Amino acid sequence: MASLFAPMLAWAASLRRMREAAASPPCVPDGFVLYAIGDVHGERALLDGLLNDILEDARRQEGLSPVAVFLGDYVDRGPDSRGVIERLLDDPLPGFTVRFLKGNHEEAMLGFIDNPAASMDWLRFGGAETLGSYGVRASVAVADAGRCRVLRDLLGTRLPDDHLDFLRRLEHWAVYGDYAFVHAGIRPHRTLEDQDPRDLLWIRTPFLDSGARHEKVIVHGHTIVDSPEVRHNRIGIDTGAYATGRLTAVVLVGQSVRFLQRWT
Repeated sequence: MASLFAPMLAWAASLRRMREAAASPPCVPDGFVLYAIGDVHGERALLDGLLNDILEDARRQEGLSPVAVFLGDYVDRGPDSRGVIERLLDDPLPGFTVRFLKGNHEEAMLGFIDNPAASMDWLRFGGAETLGSYGVRASVAVADAGRCRVLRDLLGTRLPDDHLDFLRRLEHWAVYGDYAFVHAGIRPHRTLEDQDPRDLLWIRTPFLDSGARHEKVIVHGHTIVDSPEVRHNRIGIDTGAYATGRLTAVVLVGQSVRFLQRWT
């Protein structure tokens, strides 16, 4: 019987924490500066520039330990998904604690690798560009299961083992202080522990429209905005790098919130 009430008790406890937190602005733990980086989508040049900006900014944060959380969607749409993964594997922010989250595009790419016939839609929303970055030519209109298996096998000969390992080790979420970091968002009125991983990667509504005070302030990407969107319960920082030429990071120190952007 106790197990039936466990989710209710967990949610009640989270509500108490939210009411307590409502009395003051959200903050990160003392002694830390946090950087969250939005959806890169194969834009290696933008990523290189933003990483330089973050390193320069962190040098000015004397006495603070820097943490970087990448919010996912490293691949697809842009021209150099391979280059982005290579950059992220090569100690992108020396001296930082770095967390890499999984986006829905990484999930789609892994789905194609594991079962290309069932995941051929990936080619239509960025997969063809990712294959091209690994030297595999593909049309977005491919709809034949046999051809998809051929493309997957070609990718298998050109995808470095450490790239595949990187994709398979990505995390779903991270928490620091009063902030939780996910790719897409959360299902309102559920604790973080009770979230469906698919929601963390794919959700838009009802998360985007929710006025609920979540267990943590959610920092996310996935949904493109013209400029960083700051609400009482979430911060959205996907500024559409592949489409707009603008890549964004949010900087969190104490109770302050500010942004770094790199433009083409």
